[in-house]
Amino acid sequence: MKLTLTRRLALVFAVLLLVCSGTSVWLQVRSGRMHELEVVQGLSRDLARHIASDTQLMDADGLMPGALRALFGQLMLVNPSVEVYLLDVNGRVIGDAAPRDRLLRDQVELAPIQRFLAGEALPILGSDPRSLSGRKVFSVAPLMVGGQRAGFLYVVLLGEAHDRFAERGATSEALSTAVWAIGLIAALCLLAGLAAFAWITRPLRRLTTALAGFNIDAPALPAASGRGDEIGALEATFAQLQARLAEQLRALNRQEQDRRDLVANISHDLRTPLASLHGYLEVLAVKGERLSAEERQRYLATALEQSRKVGGLAQALLELVRLEHGFVKPVIEPFSLLDLVQDVLQKFELAAETREVSLHARVAGSVPAVQADFGLIERVLTNLLDNALRHTPAGGQVTVQLAAGAGVVNVTVFDSGPGIAAELREGLFLRPFTIGGARRDGGLGLRIVYQILQLHGVGIELLEVPGQGATFRFGLPVVG
Repeated sequence: MKLTLTRRLALVFAVLLLVCSGTSVWLQVRSGRMHELEVVQGLSRDLARHIASDTQLMDADGLMPGALRALFGQLMLVNPSVEVYLLDVNGRVIGDAAPRDRLLRDQVELAPIQRFLAGEALPILGSDPRSLSGRKVFSVAPLMVGGQRAGFLYVVLLGEAHDRFAERGATSEALSTAVWAIGLIAALCLLAGLAAFAWITRPLRRLTTALAGFNIDAPALPAASGRGDEIGALEATFAQLQARLAEQLRALNRQEQDRRDLVANISHDLRTPLASLHGYLEVLAVKGERLSAEERQRYLATALEQSRKVGGLAQALLELVRLEHGFVKPVIEPFSLLDLVQDVLQKFELAAETREVSLHARVAGSVPAVQADFGLIERVLTNLLDNALRHTPAGGQVTVQLAAGAGVVNVTVFDSGPGIAAELREGLFLRPFTIGGARRDGGLGLRIVYQILQLHGVGIELLEVPGQGATFRFGLPVVG
């Protein structure tokens, strides 16, 4: 079964708490035991010395067994837990009051005795003669005969009587209380930890729910208020990601719709001249012999004009595709923008006269040279002037204005036509548009202008100037 993050955290926390509680119980029991031994040994530190000074246990002839047994009987009445032994200078047991067969070790280690006599920190555990491996707290004093050390009085402070009493559970109440106290604290800590984990992982659960039901069109997940931790940052990042994805999807949908509109509009633009071209060619093919020379020439001229329109649209579409897909790389070079504007205006003089539109160039002060792709900027000016001429009524005018600015030369192209309606300005450079229900052959042209200027790292804007028609402005960097 797969565990959730909260359950895994709770399980790990419970295991760690169990280990810590067990370790705490063990340390508390051990520290209590060591403290007990330290207290017992500290209180009875001089017991062996007092016994040795008040009791004659050895004389010049050696051990006095009767005196040892009498001493043991007296001590058993006063403190049943002590056991008394006589040791020689090498630690060998030479006298005891132990019952028959209870003495299991006849040699006591001297190192703990030396440490005890040297006054080292308590507790000090020494050999238990009634156990092969046991170690117990003790009191010891040297026995002197004729001014010479003849042995030691070795007193085990917690003997077999104490062990039997402890085994019957006399000390279990304190241990039980300690275990219950630690268990209760551990249970309270576990409950507090579970509540904390549930509170900490609540934002993660909410975020998981949001991810499971992720909908790009759904409202963005609100960021956690007042949270400055990593989870709050994760929620804020997810909210930003959701908002960004939604915006990108909407942009993709808009681009897809614009693409469909572009295809539909281009199809419409191609269908009209192609239908006209097909009609005139069909008339020439069917009635060619019955038409006069003038009619035949007029039909051919119209067919050629429609053919040029189709070719122009195809060329503009190909150019737009090349620009949008990065096949065109601008060649940046310095040139005179004023000379380029004059050349482009001369190119449109005949078309302007035919439409009865005047062309003007305005130059504000001196115009420095600019650096850009000469051919692409010529294409920009050509498209803007062509659009302006075709939508300026007879008797109107089209003007190109140059003005030096801060590190750039601003180019403004405006006409005296009807301008562009406010509802058509959004996305003007990204889709074709119409004016007054008529197709404006500026959709592809303006998109090409926009893409060319994007390659140069500059933008173009549509200005709203009272008394003027469509007004476009862009800036080119000066040389240096």
